Amino acid sequence: MTRRLLATAAMALAMSALVLAQGRRPASPPGTASTQVGGHYTNPPGSDEPIYQGGKWIDITYSRPIKRGRDLWGHGADYGKTLRLGAPVWRAGANVTTQLKTEVPLVINGKTLAPGTYDLFIDLKPEHWTLIVSTWPVQTRYDPQNKTALWGAFGYTPAHDVVRAPMTLGTLPMSMDELTWAFTDVTGTSGRIVIMWDRVMASVPFTVG
Repeated sequence: MTRRLLATAAMALAMSALVLAQGRRPASPPGTASTQVGGHYTNPPGSDEPIYQGGKWIDITYSRPIKRGRDLWGHGADYGKTLRLGAPVWRAGANVTTQLKTEVPLVINGKTLAPGTYDLFIDLKPEHWTLIVSTWPVQTRYDPQNKTALWGAFGYTPAHDVVRAPMTLGTLPMSMDELTWAFTDVTGTSGRIVIMWDRVMASVPFTVG
């Protein structure tokens, strides 16, 4: 009887912990888009399959907001207003500022980004989106008193911009419920940085410097 009571209590505690953990799930789960360029496959002796060696990574880290039935983009003078939340540009994600980290030089819109970490924002205009690559310091936790680093895009100014690039807009055949960054059409020397949400896809080409 005692063992049964202990087992029941343990199960109840486990279920409570699970419910609590589920209740704390972030509204915009973290995400990462990654690609690897510049390497090659080899067949080392003793290996059962080819191994990709010498590659360099390009990553985008961001939070992934979910559509949840919203009209994301708006119309006319209100276009993009819902997503900016009072910021001058869109953080193209949620929570912590979206960041691009590259181990190789990237050429975007004719300008070369040295290997390092950068911020990504999007200036939203109807039928005209602009990708902004910046070097603003980033807050990992929101501090409204910190005016030297950004949370999302709040407090953004173009003072730290390094690249602005027009984005190619397209319409998806389905609606993406969760915001998604991705790399497409990747070769050893080029590719595209892509963002997709709802039925909108926007992209910018890059080459490896």
